Amino acid sequence: VQLQASGGGLVQPGGSLRLSCTASGFALDDYVVGWFRQVPGKRREGVACITFYDGRTFSADPVKGRFTASRDIAKNTVYLQMNSLKPEDTAVYYCASDCDEPNADYWGPGTQVTVSS
Repeated sequence: VQLQASGGGLVQPGGSLRLSCTASGFALDDYVVGWFRQVPGKRREGVACITFYDGRTFSADPVKGRFTASRDIAKNTVYLQMNSLKPEDTAVYYCASDCDEPNADYWGPGTQVTVSS
C-alpha cells in the first residue's frame, strides 16, 4: 500500500508542471486526496484537495486560480496541474490520502518543485 508522487522538477517563473500521484495496493475511490507542500524550516501546508469519487476540488488561497487538482479513475491517480508558477511555490510536494493532514494514513515520498530563472 503506497502513494507514489512524480512530476517535479525545475521550471522558470510563469511556467507549468503537472504532478502525479498514483496509489497502489488500495483504491482512491473513498478518499479525499490532498496535495501538500513544505519548505525547509516551515510547516507543511495544504495546497489542494480532490474528492476522488466525484472530482470535487479545493485549492488553497495562495494557489487559487493557478493550481488545479484532477483525477483519472481508471489509473487510480490524481494530478496537480500547476500553472503560472512563482519562486515562492518552490517546495517539496506531497500527496496524501486525506485533505486533513492529521487524518492522512498514507503519504507519498515527496517530489521537489523548484521555480527559478
